[in-house]
Amino acid sequence: MLISGMQKLTLLDFPGKTAATIFTLGCNLRCPFCHNALLVTDIRDAELIPEGEVLSYLKKRAGILDGVCITGGEPCLQTDLPDFIRKIKELGLSVKLDTNGTRPDVLRALVKDGLLDYVAMDIKNSREKYAGAAGILDFDITPVEESVAFLLEGHVDYEFRTTVVRELHTIEDIGKIGEWISGAPRYFLQNFVDSGNLIGENLSAHDSKTLDSMRVCAEKFVDFVSLRGI
Repeated sequence: MLISGMQKLTLLDFPGKTAATIFTLGCNLRCPFCHNALLVTDIRDAELIPEGEVLSYLKKRAGILDGVCITGGEPCLQTDLPDFIRKIKELGLSVKLDTNGTRPDVLRALVKDGLLDYVAMDIKNSREKYAGAAGILDFDITPVEESVAFLLEGHVDYEFRTTVVRELHTIEDIGKIGEWISGAPRYFLQNFVDSGNLIGENLSAHDSKTLDSMRVCAEKFVDFVSLRGI
């Protein structure tokens, strides 16, 4: 596992659980608003944390932590992700996966093998505008659509979420996303925050009024819609 960071305690990343968050290195998208850009663009000289060191910490904290959130980058690019998760599960910890949904084959296998307790999948934008939000001009949305369809089948607990950027997302876009993921148990709109280390430039957040209008629009299709980061 290429592990580039670890947050030893979080009460926010894994709903309802006290968890540690593990950051994997590398991503197959180039979202201009990515707040973990160093995990995507500057990977050659990245300092890695040995897997054994991470597992040792988790073992020591197994009586205190409820779970582990694996995020990135894109964790599903890691070939040894299933084995790593098995080692975490052997410690009695629940596992949440953050994913962009571009590897539906990996997602299906992890769920089928009972390795995931919760999935948070990013929806970058409406289908028509996905390539721009993903930062890949010739982006093939088919794998993302497969992951959305799989999660909607309800094999694992999950949420969808969208980071909302003024220059990329309109109320209409959020409505189209809501229609796309209709029937999902929960959908979160995350307001853009400039981390100072972005892939793109000249991006800004929506005002609270617009965000609330987006929430109302999405609620036509998803029962629970909530705002984060405002």
